[in-house]
Amino acid sequence: MQIPMKYGHGTIPINIPDKNVVSILEPSEAKVLLDADAVIRQSISEPIASLPLAEIAKGRDSACIVISDITRPVPNKMILPPILKTLEREGISRNQITILIATGIHRPNEGKELEEMVGRNIMNSYRIVNHFSQDLETHTNLGNTKNGTPVYIDKTYLEADLKIATGLIEPHLMAGYSGGRKAICPGIASIETMKIMHGPEIMEHPNCSVGILDGNPFHIEATEIALMAGVDFNLNVAIDKNRQITGVFAGDLVESHLAGAKFVEQNATATISSPADAVVVSSAGYPLDSTFYQAIKGLLTAVEIVKEGGSILLLAACSEGIGSKPFTDLLFKTDDLTAFVEGLYNPANFVIDQWQLEELAKVARKADIYFYSDGIPFHQRSKLFVHALENPQEGIEQIFHQYGEDVQIAAIPEGPYVLAKIA
Repeated sequence: MQIPMKYGHGTIPINIPDKNVVSILEPSEAKVLLDADAVIRQSISEPIASLPLAEIAKGRDSACIVISDITRPVPNKMILPPILKTLEREGISRNQITILIATGIHRPNEGKELEEMVGRNIMNSYRIVNHFSQDLETHTNLGNTKNGTPVYIDKTYLEADLKIATGLIEPHLMAGYSGGRKAICPGIASIETMKIMHGPEIMEHPNCSVGILDGNPFHIEATEIALMAGVDFNLNVAIDKNRQITGVFAGDLVESHLAGAKFVEQNATATISSPADAVVVSSAGYPLDSTFYQAIKGLLTAVEIVKEGGSILLLAACSEGIGSKPFTDLLFKTDDLTAFVEGLYNPANFVIDQWQLEELAKVARKADIYFYSDGIPFHQRSKLFVHALENPQEGIEQIFHQYGEDVQIAAIPEGPYVLAKIA
């Protein structure tokens, strides 16, 4: 059997004998909205647990709309125009509207990337700025959460009279589901806030995991932070494997996000009867597999269904390489993942992007990791706590060598877009 796995802007084939394929886990075929523009406009005028956006916008002098960065395939070209038209129709002038890119701790998005995200017309017609988490002077301290997390939020957002969050809801490795409150935290929060949010006290909690909201400390803390910052209106979407909109959820930050998460859970969940010996997984192609840092999300999908001591084969294009310099340097200087995780409890050891290596450590504790990418040189791949492969099929050969001819292999062609569970 040949299984096409999402890879970069296309697919890469993996050949596995039919008798060894125990399951191919894919999201349900949610119906694509035939007139997404009409549904978006209706959601804005008939929102969940909220007044219509037009009523909220009346009498406001300025507005800030938070959008996701390039690492999320949010259909901004479809969701932004109805929002912008509503604001301008209610008297907020175009020069008083700011689109703020929720980069989190990622790099800024400019030029062709920005045009890809919002379209040339919006790019040339509105003020668009990037969030910079490490520039503390561009943030305002809102105090601490009940648990003591210091809350620093981007001033551009806080100074706006009307605050709008947008995003995509999909399974998320630590927040349970993306979207909603994540536009604010980590989206436009400072690194000082994220030192706690991505610290081991939260990250090592068993409920800080994909598909979990109840009792998830990351979700709970991020929601409190978003409410402290204030969100007047939230608009999230769900998409299918072709990046087409399948659902729109607008209105109150908490209620609209919860409705969207339930919808995504229903459509993204795929089950297998028992853990597999090995799992072949992608990172859902571009943009989620543009770096190894992002591609780790594919591993977190597969680890849910692989047996203890099993194997995971990860395929990711990594067209931009390993990731940020801090993350790359951290990988190259770390020799022992167990010691690394233990060291995280000392705040003096904090390094930007350490949380993603912590997530990699979670997977490595359970399974062997095989990895193929043509975007990272082989000599570097071998330093990523994985078994580096010269070609994708080599991973299948090694899995057969390890487990024998009766090995049971599961495949997840779309990686992080699937909520993989044992039935």
